[in-house]
Amino acid sequence: MKNSFPGWRPHSTIAGAGEKLLRFAPMGNRLRIGIIGAGGIVRQRHLPALLAMPDVEIVAVSNSTYASSERFCREHLPHATPMKNWADLLALPDLDIIWIGTHPNLHAPLTLSALEAGRHVFCQARMAMDREEAREMLAASRRYPHLVTMLCPPPMGLKGDRWVRQILREGRLGRPLALHLEAFAFGNPDPSEPPSWRQRAEISGLNVMSLGIYVEVLQRWLGSVRAVSAQSRVVHPLRGGVPVGIPDLLHVLARFENGALGTLSFSSVAPCPPPSDTLRIDGEAGSLHYEFATDAVRLGARGQSPVPSPIPDDLACEWTVEADFIEAVRNPSLPRPRPGFEEGEAYMRVVEAVAEAAESGREVEITD
Repeated sequence: MKNSFPGWRPHSTIAGAGEKLLRFAPMGNRLRIGIIGAGGIVRQRHLPALLAMPDVEIVAVSNSTYASSERFCREHLPHATPMKNWADLLALPDLDIIWIGTHPNLHAPLTLSALEAGRHVFCQARMAMDREEAREMLAASRRYPHLVTMLCPPPMGLKGDRWVRQILREGRLGRPLALHLEAFAFGNPDPSEPPSWRQRAEISGLNVMSLGIYVEVLQRWLGSVRAVSAQSRVVHPLRGGVPVGIPDLLHVLARFENGALGTLSFSSVAPCPPPSDTLRIDGEAGSLHYEFATDAVRLGARGQSPVPSPIPDDLACEWTVEADFIEAVRNPSLPRPRPGFEEGEAYMRVVEAVAEAAESGREVEITD
């Protein structure tokens, strides 16, 4: 079965390590990458995959400070050049790809500058500060259709993506009626600790905890969110003496285009959070339960308790994001990797509508 979500491939069709390397060898000249923002996800997830690809070279790194750029190169990329300013990195000749690993406040300016400089762009999730920036990024990608753009997809629900969508497509739940999501961010209930970047509006914009990430997943499984109501609360307006404006608690009532209603609950102040974020989808004929930390799926028919429904091996997906992006850059005839900027702009619509609904106290319709 063809994978309908490029970026994630079935385990059964993944090449072995040697085979994966051979895919890139005959494709042409070496691709040169500049990394802007070399934080945890770049170091832990993207870098190992990129370093495993022959004919791919990371030539320069610009981090938040020159000292951190230098340290990153010394520890991981001794042949790369540390750079103080991202503008200087963009000005380097012969760069093919800009790999953006910064916080959301820089995603739009970096993406626009990189595309205007003729570079392909891979950008971290939490696409932008707000919908306006997301629309600017999407418009820029359409102005340069020969350049590949991609957002980092969420790992939540990755393994079971094809399985959940098959269950829904086959109507095993009947018509979806309701869904319930509970998500607990990596927050800190202790207000004496300084805030993380995720709790600072000047860095994160309208993004609240994992709202946008889960909206992306839910819209892929259940279709677009068309209206939201919301309540939010900043539990600790001061953290470590620093003012905080991003909510610690958020509850959203979402109406989907298929008529289903969803309750989405987020917290970054739970002193004893459960071991996993969870989702339950209730339909007319049955229920599906998904545990995101373990990718455990349970199904129950009407009147029965849900029982384990393991993800079939031929439908299970694994992370191949970096490989898919590089392949798309090398071969323009391939489908563009997803999520693209269209999916990002779609979830930023919801993020902005939730912020408006929480502030106004009324339901907000979401338009294209």
